[in-house]
Amino acid sequence: MESWRGRLQPLAAVLLGLSLGLAVTAVAGENPWNVLKVLAQSSLGSWYDLGMTLFYATPLIFTGLSVAVAFQAGLFNIGAEGQLVFGALGVAAVGALAPGVPSPLAPLVGILAAVVGGGLWGFIPGWLRARRGSHEVINTIMLNFVAAGLSSWVTLYLLRNMDSQNPETRPVGAGYLLGHFSSVFGDAPFSGAFFLALLAAFGVWVLLWKTPLGFEIRAVGQNESAARAAGIDGARIRILAMTLAGALAGLVGVGEVMGNSGKFRMGFSPDFGFVGIAVALLGRNRPVGVIAAALLFGALQKGTAALDFETEHVTRDLSSIIQALVILSVSAEGLWSWMKRRKGGMGA
Repeated sequence: MESWRGRLQPLAAVLLGLSLGLAVTAVAGENPWNVLKVLAQSSLGSWYDLGMTLFYATPLIFTGLSVAVAFQAGLFNIGAEGQLVFGALGVAAVGALAPGVPSPLAPLVGILAAVVGGGLWGFIPGWLRARRGSHEVINTIMLNFVAAGLSSWVTLYLLRNMDSQNPETRPVGAGYLLGHFSSVFGDAPFSGAFFLALLAAFGVWVLLWKTPLGFEIRAVGQNESAARAAGIDGARIRILAMTLAGALAGLVGVGEVMGNSGKFRMGFSPDFGFVGIAVALLGRNRPVGVIAAALLFGALQKGTAALDFETEHVTRDLSSIIQALVILSVSAEGLWSWMKRRKGGMGA
């Protein structure tokens, strides 16, 4: 019974957050049912709309998994934004400096570059936490700014696209590009990166719940003292977990560079790393939950884009409002549980 309640609570939080968001539209002077209809039609009304929803959800799956893996080890990864920047920069650098790599091999090289770039940027705060006792929240926040500065320097001075006025790198070789499913989704930039995200989610599930290393990660996250007594090296696990979290966030670069723009563009991420925190929380740090939460947020991002044209008093900012209300609803569940436990303790 408790298991089913736990599974239904995120759904209840989504419904509550969506209801509160629609109530806001009513206060603003719009018909909530009309707003809901616009959201549904714009996100799922056609194959193109569905393709865009999946495109928006893809980076959120990667960053949600990144945050979830760190959470499982008892770490709070706020550095997914910097890690995905380094992952994308790694793909762009390899693709621009070695454009002649043939097609069957080039995508694998690009994926490896994304994993190495993001993993390196995750290893640093993991090592600092494990070996120097520096808190990962502070380290990852600072490294986000460092990543932005370094990527700007590389983009403008080392790999700059001289044929464009935009701050972007030279295009990658044609072999690195992932084809779009235009016969199904039309002009939507949906690519194989979505299936890579699903594969990554499956891999995380296998790692965390089917391997000894995954058990050690979860043991350290749940009770480090007990894990240490069982002979588990908590410092090593934290380094590995943060490195893996960074590698997962770095895979955002595969979808952006290889599946969309074909180059690294400064400022391409509208806070994917930070939204990934909300995705992980809503998904309860489970891969299946992360996928579901990412699809929801992707649908909101696509669906609310039509509100600027289809309504008079509501804009696409409604997406951020609904996301915030959903997260507050998830947080409220913890508040009610705490109050219930406290009331039970007082009654005893």
